[in-house]
Amino acid sequence: MARILAYTSPARGHLFPLTPILDELRRRGHQIALRTIASQVSLMRTRGFETAPISEQVEAIELEDWHAHNSREALGLSVRAFCARARYDAPDLRQAIADEHPDALLVDINSWGGLAAAEAWGGPWATFCPYPLALRSADAPPFGLGLPPARGPLGRLRDRLLRPLVLGTIEKTMLPALNDARARLSLAPLGAVDEMFYRPPLVLYMTAEPFEYPRRDWPENVVMVGPCDWDPPADAPAWLDDITRPIVLVTTSSEFQDDGRLIQAAFDALANEPVEIVATLPAGDPTRFQAPANAHLERFLPHGLVLNRAVCAVTHGGMGATQKALAHGVPVCAVPFGRDQLEVARRVEIAGAGTRLPASHLRADLLRQKVREAMTKAEGARRIAAAFGATGGPAAAANAFESRLLAGQPGASPRAQPAHQ
Repeated sequence: MARILAYTSPARGHLFPLTPILDELRRRGHQIALRTIASQVSLMRTRGFETAPISEQVEAIELEDWHAHNSREALGLSVRAFCARARYDAPDLRQAIADEHPDALLVDINSWGGLAAAEAWGGPWATFCPYPLALRSADAPPFGLGLPPARGPLGRLRDRLLRPLVLGTIEKTMLPALNDARARLSLAPLGAVDEMFYRPPLVLYMTAEPFEYPRRDWPENVVMVGPCDWDPPADAPAWLDDITRPIVLVTTSSEFQDDGRLIQAAFDALANEPVEIVATLPAGDPTRFQAPANAHLERFLPHGLVLNRAVCAVTHGGMGATQKALAHGVPVCAVPFGRDQLEVARRVEIAGAGTRLPASHLRADLLRQKVREAMTKAEGARRIAAAFGATGGPAAAANAFESRLLAGQPGASPRAQPAHQ
């Protein structure tokens, strides 16, 4: 059996979907060493993983994209944070490799320095991605704007015209940062941003079609395994058993992005609706909320406890919270604030599994309307849940990891080549 070293960025939204994959690999007899967020080390040790914290210097660098006035500025702030982390997560992972003597690595897609360190290491390695891949494709719109897929000649023309503009902005911002991390490890520079997704022998992509836009040109190294839904063990609060009305879950980002107004808007929108509102506090948000009589506000509550009884989830459009709801067959009203959330919210709408309301239009009356509409999309949500289940989840991820990286089979670690459109 192999010794596997896993490395995450400082985000619970990346650690939690990785956890059931590590559980499955450990169940199969592999030894798991994990480097992750300091606050989650004790919890991960209860899973039987040999866990230690990532560098304090990595954790100290927080995303500040919520300060931005537009999407381009937000991208620049995010890139600056990932680049700053890369200066520390590359040597941090290299030290972990020296300490743990792993047979294979599993590295967070957001650890840019870690990805470079894994490639420079030279052994079998994979990355995992819990948000939409920014891969260019003839079958998908340019990434980042939340555009619907093209329809007809005009739609295809739209994509041809916008793709170089959108990707040009992304590459101008991201490529120097990625290549700076690679240069410090004597790796060849990337020619395009999406080449970073072709470098790993295996990309465990935590979604499935048709929630992700179907396309004919997926790289061979990308394996879709579904969202890999996981919550930390917790007892249900006593008040949950007393609720008899339908539940609407309201959730915000696990990394601060100043999206707390979504909670107050939901309270105002649903105060007089025949539902119970269960909301979880935004990360690091000190906002005081005015909760109506039909609302319950918790600092943290595993969403699975609520989703089993929910009729709708109001999310910030984060991939984790949104896919978790859909995996339970619960329709979503997505209110994207930035990051990858425009893309996730549009996928909810296109999949017929819920509704979309841009944060710039967030008002109680509009949100109420969108939640009511989302509740009519339960059939679409159940269809996506079935598609997620059909991928195989953590077992499929473990199968791919073993067959491509550990078994020494032909094609175990090919270096796929990008096919640019």
